[in-house]
Amino acid sequence: MAAMNLPVFVHLRVHSEYSLVNGINRVKPLMKAVVDAGMPAVAVTDQSNMFSAVKVYRAAMAAGVQPILGADLWLHNELDANKPSRLVLLCQNREGYLNLSRMITKCYIDGQTRGIPTLRKEWMVGFTEGLIALSGGREGDVGMALLAGNGELAESLLRGWQALFDEDRFYLELQRTGRPNEEAYIAEAVLLAARTDTPVVATNDVHFLRQDDFDAHEVRVCIHDGRTLDDPRREKRYSNQQYLRTPEEMAELFGDIPEALENTVEIARRCCTKMNLGQPVLPDFPIPEGMTIDDYFRHFSREGLKKRLQTLFDEDAPDFEEKCKPYWERLEIELGVILEMGFPGYFLIVADFIQWAKDQQIPV
Repeated sequence: MAAMNLPVFVHLRVHSEYSLVNGINRVKPLMKAVVDAGMPAVAVTDQSNMFSAVKVYRAAMAAGVQPILGADLWLHNELDANKPSRLVLLCQNREGYLNLSRMITKCYIDGQTRGIPTLRKEWMVGFTEGLIALSGGREGDVGMALLAGNGELAESLLRGWQALFDEDRFYLELQRTGRPNEEAYIAEAVLLAARTDTPVVATNDVHFLRQDDFDAHEVRVCIHDGRTLDDPRREKRYSNQQYLRTPEEMAELFGDIPEALENTVEIARRCCTKMNLGQPVLPDFPIPEGMTIDDYFRHFSREGLKKRLQTLFDEDAPDFEEKCKPYWERLEIELGVILEMGFPGYFLIVADFIQWAKDQQIPV
């Protein structure tokens, strides 16, 4: 591409079918479209989740595309909790992937607002390493402040983000998708970016592959919203321009702000999250000091069997040991298999939550 002097652009905000409320892009066709358009990388940023991460990673690697993992998040609005803003987070590396995973988990556990998992800015303190942030465009808190005519608040919010994402890891996001107030926002955002030395980046907030997929996408949105297509009260939040535009189309759209295109490639270069697939990864089970997990598992299993045999047979009977012998022999066989497979931690974890359930009078 470079040799032919074609415009270079990378999509950094794409929703797949795993954006259950508003995405229809299937992962494999998405990767094929990226390859056909001559783009070297793509970021999949599903709504409030990374459910597609493994599938995206595998499909991208198979297609020779660099996968960029991320998420499009709702951000709690301190001024009006009913009007959350947007923030896009992209993983630079494994540390960023783990930090983003923690944030999303907290959104679902502690941040539910009217059924919407919502992130709070204070939860991000200390957990932004390995992440690049895009401002959310006109729907981000900086964009909302700019469109409200409050430039002072917008700059204050921007400075706060720059403190969280040092080393130029916060970008003001620009979009031209034919939706209301985009040009008004861009005019103010470019001025703010110049005044504060903040990089800008172009995205197309992609929700479908081709322009003629718009109607199918609207059906998906209506199903989620519980509306019909011809409902006059239906809020129309999307446009038919939110498809996977080619680099040439994006270059034409942002010919007046070329750095917004160049920065998409720069961000892609900074993102390289590797996933180790096909290997079991189990959490560490806490064990007493001075013991290995294998030793503790043997001890735990033998103690458990001892208690059960005491209830099964008469401990004072002369044939007690003889009756118990087949059980002890079988336990040793089972222990050998489990330890050879490297699964003692898994069995200890399962035993732990089963015992907790029984202690709480919950049937197992």
